[in-house]
Amino acid sequence: MMLEELKELLQEAGTDAWEITDLKTRAYEFYFIRHRLDQNRIRDTRHVTLKVYRRFDGFLGSASAEVMPGSSRQDMEKLIRDLKERALLIKNPEYTLNPAVTHKDEESLPEIGTIARDFIEVMQDLPETETEDINSYEIFAEENTKRFITSEGTDVTMVYPSAQLEVVVNARQDSREIELYRMYTSGTCDRQMLKQEISRTLQTGRDKLLAGNTPELDTCDVLFSTDAALQIYDYFLNRVNVRMKYQGISDLEIGDEVVPGAAGDQISASAVRYLPNSSANRSYDSEGASVRNLSLIKDGKAENFWGSRQYACYLGMGNTFIPGNFTISGGTCTEAELRQGRYLEVVEFSDFQVSPFNGDMAGEIRLAYYHDGDQVQIVSGGSVSGSVRELAANLHMTAAQVQYDRMLVPAVLRLAGVTVTGIAD
Repeated sequence: MMLEELKELLQEAGTDAWEITDLKTRAYEFYFIRHRLDQNRIRDTRHVTLKVYRRFDGFLGSASAEVMPGSSRQDMEKLIRDLKERALLIKNPEYTLNPAVTHKDEESLPEIGTIARDFIEVMQDLPETETEDINSYEIFAEENTKRFITSEGTDVTMVYPSAQLEVVVNARQDSREIELYRMYTSGTCDRQMLKQEISRTLQTGRDKLLAGNTPELDTCDVLFSTDAALQIYDYFLNRVNVRMKYQGISDLEIGDEVVPGAAGDQISASAVRYLPNSSANRSYDSEGASVRNLSLIKDGKAENFWGSRQYACYLGMGNTFIPGNFTISGGTCTEAELRQGRYLEVVEFSDFQVSPFNGDMAGEIRLAYYHDGDQVQIVSGGSVSGSVRELAANLHMTAAQVQYDRMLVPAVLRLAGVTVTGIAD
């Protein structure tokens, strides 16, 4: 009823265009201390967001706000007036909105109680020891119903699951004890992946207590075998993003090499509509564009751009969309091949970032394994740095892949010539 009244008021107010997003969420939440249930609750929420557009002097401005539950007709009228005024402050070059589509999900989704149960069963079946165990964890399992309506005639409804698991792990040795925090996001529960990741965290806690200082290595090959690698892959995805192209951050054209003169593996990247257990499986994006499978980078060359309607229009690319899921492939190596010779495998960063502007990367090492060719040292401290744009010329990846929620990527990545700053003993 509120949506119909809101649409009526928008028409009466003479707005140039508008979008309404109505998101309803039903969630189960569980809070465990050790493996004892401390509390649980059911949460039902609804968020209605209104975005109003104004066209003036060759510009298209917009402003958005949440419509509060129980808003009166007078409250909504005032909100629309305020948004119309605020939209005039935004001077974006004019562009067109996505054309009309209608759709309603009819997919059968697992019940949120089943999703929560799957997470609980994984947590109760972990290889804990007397020195490495679970301190606490929280589970959030959600069923989301999202309706998106626009003045252009779009009216789509999507139903999808999402889940979060937050875990605190303890590791101790003699009088020393540390805590490690992890958060996992997904749609449904990938039991095997989750058990592997938390088991690895238990090992990380144990090894962190045994770590010495990272030696001064000058430059060294660095192995990425955790989700830190996603920062590197995001850099390549940003290279074929319409906003980055429009703003001059990416200089790529269709057919260009993403990494000129690459001597290593050639990256391929795709947008995909569906990945098992992903929290981002949608039929339509946040702007009402159809989500589909699309090759973005093929064998190291730019093939298509992705991104928002606004920047696509500026570039004359009207048929883009904002993907929920991505896949990265192109690796030709086995994991055993990448684990040969001298390298540093960093499994825990205090922070790791790759600049979307120039590809510069940097990260502080919390835990790593230094392989000198004969022996393995557990180390901590120091940092890695370099330019992904330059180092990617000698990038190698496994053909085998691993999934981190909405990203399916090579299980292991190796970069040659990374600068490694250690800690003097």
